[in-house]
Amino acid sequence: MLFGIKLLEDKNMFKKSINFIGNRNKALIFSGILSLISIVSLAVNGLHLGIDFTGGTLIEVGYKQAADLTVLRKSLADIDLKDATVQYFGTTKDVLIRLKHQEGISNKELSAKVLETINKQTTEPADLRRVEFVGPQVGDDLSQDGFLALLYSTACILMYVAWRFEWKFSMGAVIATFHDVIVTLGVFSLFKLDFDLTVLAAILALIGYSLNDTIVVYDRIRENFRLLSNTSTEEIMNISVNETLSRTIMTSLTVFLVLLSLFFLGGEVIHNFALALLFGVVFGTYSSIFIASPAALILGISPQDLIVPIKEGAEFDHLP
Repeated sequence: MLFGIKLLEDKNMFKKSINFIGNRNKALIFSGILSLISIVSLAVNGLHLGIDFTGGTLIEVGYKQAADLTVLRKSLADIDLKDATVQYFGTTKDVLIRLKHQEGISNKELSAKVLETINKQTTEPADLRRVEFVGPQVGDDLSQDGFLALLYSTACILMYVAWRFEWKFSMGAVIATFHDVIVTLGVFSLFKLDFDLTVLAAILALIGYSLNDTIVVYDRIRENFRLLSNTSTEEIMNISVNETLSRTIMTSLTVFLVLLSLFFLGGEVIHNFALALLFGVVFGTYSSIFIASPAALILGISPQDLIVPIKEGAEFDHLP
């Protein structure tokens, strides 16, 4: 066993490594700036919630030729629907109209009114593709349930990692995961991208992805804590991050390429879902290297925290 440890130590002496942990202060400053910008944007701008959360009507229409969005917006503003969101849906021939909840008018009447109005301003009539309606109470319930889902998932992460590893590792994992979620939400807030149920699902998936990446690094740190007991904590962490680097890059790269395909080829319905996960994978990979381990180090993690205490008189337990 001692011979094996010696070989491992000799191998790491000659192994070229990147000093990730040594550059942790620069990374933490960068992450702090990103997090601060995200928090300020969320406080000032909030999230541009879709009708899944706010309630309202979604109308999809199609044209044989490219539609002029300026004309459509003006025609809707003329009937007191200035807050309507009009955008292309996949192609310039497909248009998506989002309307906030309207009091005193049914979903069927509203869609008929909108279709009649936009057809008056265009030479070519639009084809009604679909109409979806979400009541305001349903939107409030979805918002509350979504927040609770994020809260419960974070609490479960804290308990699981604390049970699996050690509470300092647990806090490091939660800090890294919180960083990923805040920065991703900040991107949506800063650029005023629609935040709907698909994006919420992406955020929940991001939490699991980020945690998985962090646990892989923590597993190697815990293993090296026991093998390299005479090495400093910072050096053990640096060795561990470098040893898992190839796995982290390969996993993240394959997921990133799949999400890139979904972003460009998956259609408008999952556009923001893919976008949220693209940012999430990038920040999740970054945080597992530069946030999770340094956070545990700042909290004072050391090989001594993983030493199993020896019971006094254990050598006599087998005696009658």
